[in-house]
Amino acid sequence: MPDSLLIKIDASIAEIKLNRPDQANALDEELWFALGNCFNELNENDAVRVCILHGAGNHFTSGIDLGFLQSIGREVEEYECEGRKRDFLRQKILKLQAAFTQIEQCSKPVLAAVHGGCIGGGIDLISACDMRYSTSNAVFQIKEIDLGLTADVGTLQRLPHLIPQGIVRELAYTARKFSGKEARELGLVNRCYDDQKTLISAVRKIAEQIASKSPLALRGVKEMLLHSRDHSVADGLKYVATWNSAMLLSTDLEESVMAMMEKRPPEFKD
Repeated sequence: MPDSLLIKIDASIAEIKLNRPDQANALDEELWFALGNCFNELNENDAVRVCILHGAGNHFTSGIDLGFLQSIGREVEEYECEGRKRDFLRQKILKLQAAFTQIEQCSKPVLAAVHGGCIGGGIDLISACDMRYSTSNAVFQIKEIDLGLTADVGTLQRLPHLIPQGIVRELAYTARKFSGKEARELGLVNRCYDDQKTLISAVRKIAEQIASKSPLALRGVKEMLLHSRDHSVADGLKYVATWNSAMLLSTDLEESVMAMMEKRPPEFKD
C-alpha cells in the first residue's frame, strides 16, 4: 500500500487511515484506488473481523484531489474520436465507483470515524461504510454541484437509504455545509463526540464489541442487510433461509450456547 494509506491490524480490528494530512487527505488517484484494493484484501483476511476508517491530521478528507480531476480531463483529450472519449470517461467513472463499492461489499463491518472536513468524495466514501461516527464540529458537504458536477460515485445512490429524501435533495442541490451535530440529528452519523481523541477511542470500543462476535454471523448480518436494501421483504426472507440452512451448522452456534451455559465469553475461530 502507498504511504498515503496506513493499515494497522490488532486484536481482529483493522484501522485504515487516510494519510495525506498536508493535503487535507484529498483523494488522488493512488489513494483512491488503494482504498478499493485495501478493502478487497481485508475482505480475504480471516484475522480481521471489523474495520475502522479515519483520517490523519485535521480533516477526514477534502474529497477528490483537483489535480486528479484535471489529469482525467487531460487523458480524455488524448482521444480524437468523440465516442472513444466518452467511453473512456464512462469506464473511468465506473472504476472510481468500484473502488468505493469494495468498501460496501467487504464482508467485515466498516466504521467511519469523521473529524474536520468530510467534503465531496468524502460523502461518497462514508456512505459506503456500515456506520458513521463524528466529532460534533465535523463539517460535511456534498460539494459536487459547486464544481458543475453531478455526484457520481455513490452519494446520490446510497444517501437516500440513510437519511430522508428531502434532506438529500436539499444538501445535493445547495451544497450546504452541515455539522456533525446536524448529521447526528439527520441519522447520517450514529453518535457525536467532543474531539477526535474521544471519537477514535469510542469507535474502537464499538469495534471491539463487534469483533467479539461470531465472524460467520457478522458476515451473514451484513450480507442480509445489503441484500434487503435492494430486494423485497419476501426475497430477503428466502435468502436468509437459504443462508442459515448452511450457517446454522457452524461450530460458532455451538460455542455461543456453551459459553452462555458456562457463563464465559465465547471464543470463535477466525
